[in-house]
Amino acid sequence: MCRNIKTLFNFEPPATDEEIKASAMQFVRKISGTTKPSKANQQAFDEAVAAISAVSQQLLASLVTTAVPKNREVEAARARARNARRFSLPPR
Repeated sequence: MCRNIKTLFNFEPPATDEEIKASAMQFVRKISGTTKPSKANQQAFDEAVAAISAVSQQLLASLVTTAVPKNREVEAARARARNARRFSLPPR
């Protein structure tokens, strides 16, 4: 899985449309092998991003859990700490 695609489910506040679109964009970039499509492929690229965004929004709206929603700031701090350990950098 692409490392830049983040978990979007069960966060408070919920994922925004922009976050869902950014994840869809990363997915399409990964499977297409390009970060910027040619003009000939731009429409197909954009349609794929829109379709994946729509399906992702539908999925997120359909999922249920009894777990307490995660806090974005706490999860970001944990990720920074993991990266600091992984790359031997001092935590910020």
